Amino acid sequence: MNNNNFDSQKGAMVQGVYLVSNKQKYWFPAKRYGWGWGLPSSWQGWVVFVIYFSLLGLGTLLLRPWGLVAYLVFVGFINALLATVCWLKGEPPRWRWGKH
Repeated sequence: MNNNNFDSQKGAMVQGVYLVSNKQKYWFPAKRYGWGWGLPSSWQGWVVFVIYFSLLGLGTLLLRPWGLVAYLVFVGFINALLATVCWLKGEPPRWRWGKH
């Protein structure tokens, strides 16, 4: 067995000890063009999306009697939560032109 093999996803085996790569796995990759994040790239990101859209659907049903202003405040709040999770768990945002 060659101990010099390295797999960036799994880590490396060095003298019988398994070392894990310190490469961070982002839940939300950066968009290829523009600023922001794309679709989730991990199961954790997909869970965040399911929770987000479930809250959006529930808010649509439950806040209807409260009026449009209450609904818009709620949507703004959950959008801010989603953006915060993307900021913390996603690739660092910057303007991208389609190259790397």
